[in-house]
Amino acid sequence: MPTLRWAVPDPPSPDTQVYVMASRFEVRSRRDTLRFFLRSLSAWRQVRSAPGALGASLIAHPSKRTFYTLSWWVNRDALYSYARTEPHRGIMTALRSTMKTSAFTLWETPADRLPIPWEEAHRHLADQTRADVNRPVAYG
Repeated sequence: MPTLRWAVPDPPSPDTQVYVMASRFEVRSRRDTLRFFLRSLSAWRQVRSAPGALGASLIAHPSKRTFYTLSWWVNRDALYSYARTEPHRGIMTALRSTMKTSAFTLWETPADRLPIPWEEAHRHLADQTRADVNRPVAYG
């Protein structure tokens, strides 16, 4: 399984809180796997110079058509600014039709706990997925 090593463009001070985001993407077909991975490389390069980015990594499971990202930020605004900036914004739009499922989770943690272990990120994603499934649907 290919893993993009941790990119740490701006290590945080150990006594601060950081904003963490984990995501899971499953593409619809094997044909979409390479396309998603190549586009992910552009987003990964972008995060290395994004204002407020403190670290990021990606794990790809091509045989399962599944990708995981894990990143940490100075705050929520820095993450959202990155997501709205090119090339990330265009990548999200271009790949939307290739997505079978996606999940996202966000939390805060002390900077001295970085890097977040992938096992912890997977637990947060599983908890978020359970919460999303059990959330009541509001009608009209």
